Amino acid sequence: MPLGATERANRETGTVDSTLRMRLRARHESHEMQFSKLCLPADCACVTSGRDLCKSVASARAAGKMAAWVPCRRWGWAAVAFGWHRGLNVVLARKPPRAWGLPACRQKVSLSFLNRPDLPSLAYKKLKGKSPGIIFIPGYLSNMNGTKALAIEEFCKSLGHGYIRFDYSGIGNSDGNLAECTVGKWRKDVLSILDDVAEGPQILVGSSFGGWLMLHATIARPEKVVALIGIATAADGLVTQFHALSVEAQKEIEVKGQWTLPSKYSNEGFYNIPYSFIKEAERHCLLHSPIPVTCPVRLLHGMKDDIIPWHTSLQVADRVVSPDVDVILRKQSDHRMKEKADLHLLTCTIDDLIDKLSTMAN
Repeated sequence: MPLGATERANRETGTVDSTLRMRLRARHESHEMQFSKLCLPADCACVTSGRDLCKSVASARAAGKMAAWVPCRRWGWAAVAFGWHRGLNVVLARKPPRAWGLPACRQKVSLSFLNRPDLPSLAYKKLKGKSPGIIFIPGYLSNMNGTKALAIEEFCKSLGHGYIRFDYSGIGNSDGNLAECTVGKWRKDVLSILDDVAEGPQILVGSSFGGWLMLHATIARPEKVVALIGIATAADGLVTQFHALSVEAQKEIEVKGQWTLPSKYSNEGFYNIPYSFIKEAERHCLLHSPIPVTCPVRLLHGMKDDIIPWHTSLQVADRVVSPDVDVILRKQSDHRMKEKADLHLLTCTIDDLIDKLSTMAN
């Protein structure tokens, strides 16, 4: 049941009185659905469609672990919930995201630089606002000016919440030599933003490679991260792809010192990845053991992703120790997930997590 215009406006401005709060909470609870219970055998798999969530859910290793599914015909995605919690409110209620472009918070976001001793300076843009703030962590070789990064910024302006987007060292406006960059160095970049730029609790939104780094950042700074949203999370991605090659191909790359990886997302049609980058990345793999992340996690993935298989998000969901994990699959979406419906789902997910965290704090 959608909120009325007056109620929504009051809610956004923080002027909801106690009576209206009770009404909002009652409506919120009325949207909650009873999940169908599925006991997950160790070898089952999850396949979804826009009309049906088929057959089974993958990668549950612990015997007796439970999951739930919620098909949604309207947007062509389905969700898998690991554990018992009150997540997916936005999914189940199908609430529209709050209107963008409200006049309340139209501040200009200027380019700033974080100077770090003995490390490259990082370019970033920071929107001041309410907590929790949101930090966008870009994909591999991507900068802060991508479609998703800008869409989240506009949404945060409309909500009045803080937001940070930044460039990795060696990328975009940041200093540094790209040829010398590694997973470990970019991990330090994310931690620098968390430590020296962000204020208060943060929701991390990691896209592809950024989803891998958001997990590392949460492990390192659990007191600062209150929720995660992964978009086509590429945990261990490059390492997994490399080890999927034949032994001969791996040897050839080692001898050449470089891996030419075809990609339709590169202007050149391929990425040249140093062999040393792959070997260093192996030290940061996470999927081989439980991932000590305890905050709420939402994992969005397109089933037409030809870069990172959507099963990777199920592996991440299985590995994180948090009981509050949802996997949302979109049947027609590709790796970038930047179409209008994808952005709508992303902003709704952010909105839902903010509501959830606010409820938990009260």
